[in-house]
Amino acid sequence: MVGMLPETNAAAEKEVLLDAWDFKGRPAARSTTGRWGAAAMILVAELNERLTTLGIAVNLVTYLTATMHVGNAEAANVVTNFMGTSFMLCLLGGFVADSFLGRYLTIAIFTAVQASGVTILTISTAAPGLRPPHCSASSSSCERASGAQLGVLYLALYLTALGTGGLKSSVSGFGSDQFDETDGGEKQQMMRFFNWFFFFISLGSLLAVTVLVYVQDNLGRPWGYGACAASIALGLVVFLAGTRRYRFKKLVGSPLTQIAAVVVAAWRKRRVELPADPALLYDIDVGKVAAAEQQGSTKKSKLKQRLPHTDQFRFLDHAAINEDPSSSEPSKWRLATLTDVEEVKTVARMLPIWATTIMFWTVYAQMTTFSVSQATTMDRRVGPNFQIPAGSLTVFFVGSILLTVPIYDRVVVPVARRLNGNPHGLTPLQRIGVGLALSVIAMAAAALTEIKRLHVAKTQNVPPNGVVPMSVFYLIPQFFLVGAGEAFTYIGQLDFFLRECPKGMKTMSTGLFLSTLSLGFFVSSALVAAVHKVTGDRHPWIADDLNKGRLDYFYWLLAAVCLVNMLVYLVAARWYKYKAGRPGADGSVNDDDGEVCMH
Repeated sequence: MVGMLPETNAAAEKEVLLDAWDFKGRPAARSTTGRWGAAAMILVAELNERLTTLGIAVNLVTYLTATMHVGNAEAANVVTNFMGTSFMLCLLGGFVADSFLGRYLTIAIFTAVQASGVTILTISTAAPGLRPPHCSASSSSCERASGAQLGVLYLALYLTALGTGGLKSSVSGFGSDQFDETDGGEKQQMMRFFNWFFFFISLGSLLAVTVLVYVQDNLGRPWGYGACAASIALGLVVFLAGTRRYRFKKLVGSPLTQIAAVVVAAWRKRRVELPADPALLYDIDVGKVAAAEQQGSTKKSKLKQRLPHTDQFRFLDHAAINEDPSSSEPSKWRLATLTDVEEVKTVARMLPIWATTIMFWTVYAQMTTFSVSQATTMDRRVGPNFQIPAGSLTVFFVGSILLTVPIYDRVVVPVARRLNGNPHGLTPLQRIGVGLALSVIAMAAAALTEIKRLHVAKTQNVPPNGVVPMSVFYLIPQFFLVGAGEAFTYIGQLDFFLRECPKGMKTMSTGLFLSTLSLGFFVSSALVAAVHKVTGDRHPWIADDLNKGRLDYFYWLLAAVCLVNMLVYLVAARWYKYKAGRPGADGSVNDDDGEVCMH
């Protein structure tokens, strides 16, 4: 009996996970929790979120101009502010999940918030009192929506954005929690989970820009937004139905807290002289790390490994000066380990790359705003009886992404592998650079198309807000180029931030990545507002009637800014040194414990 006890205990340990619990707080049983049975329900929740958010955003500009009667510039900024806020609130959702609620409760609560926002949006489009009256045929102007009507609309949009941010911040991480990385079979399943995650995002996007946009334009906004509300509610029900199967992990704490603590500690001791020898700075207890190594990988993963000291950003070293060596548990707001300081330094070194990728997402924002507005003024007929909804032009954008990824894998990677020896083809920074170059070309193509559209409108004497006799398919190049650029930039950024962020701050990689998307939308709003104010009402670049404006000038401006930004990026990329040898030589980014808030 005694001789059999260790073997029995070992067998029992294989049946349960040491770092995961079931919904009752017991160690999670390997056979009845997690894996694909749980992950599938999480994927359904993400599918419905993507369908809902993009179904609202991609066609919102036409609702604002045609129904709420706001100008093109204002409508574009409403859309970009909505999308920017959604991505920025992912940071809040991630902080709440890591520090307070955990991923499961964060997803459940914020999905309910999103459902309430979309429900209010549906009501605002259905109730006559929440919309201005239709334009009168005898009047040359339309009555703009009142402050109260716009207030209800904005309440709905920003409740939706809050729910989206909280849901997106945790859904991929919670999905990866369902697989045990210490088990070879489950680790392979987790790799497949990320592939399926991207597939469901793409599927939701395609359904949004085709089916939902068609319903909105042909059956009415209440039906379209009502379908969005039903979709996200269904996603919540399916997600909650999987509660008994989920694996739950302990709260890990937010890396934002670590950064704040290091900065505060360094500022408090800014007048204390730094020691000449960095070895005198406070750091991780090597003995504890060695003991963890002997006890196995599970416990080892909970402790950080020491990082070597670097001379950059020496001010932050003040945080690791131990003024009271007798204290057994010093406050993290007064004393940080040197390893914590070095992790914050690593993030600081990534900031030039972070800053120069923002402009790509400013270009991306135009695909859901002015490019859709252009489509509304062009001939969208296909055959005698069908007209493409303006918002559905983004299907070429999504299709470009899905086409570029396999072309990259099958064509670019083999060629690049022979040239530079990198098994993954281009390095992360090279992929981002290609995406930035495509954004410049895309804006130049958009400007040339707009010049032709304006020329046709002028020569054909198109009436105010009339349809220009020019095929909408002339817009395909700008959609296609930005979509291809996203395939390079998005994956390059994701690869870069996941690889280069310290292992102890992997969730920060998501925050850095998402903040570039968010700021890209906000920069678009700022540029549109500045251009609209400078050009005024007499010779506006962004006119309410695009046929009387000069949107091509705005596109040329974006192309010029993106070109300058790309040159700055090339300098920053050349300056940056990867933290561990040749990038891409150590396997897939999915081996990391970061989470992805895909858009």
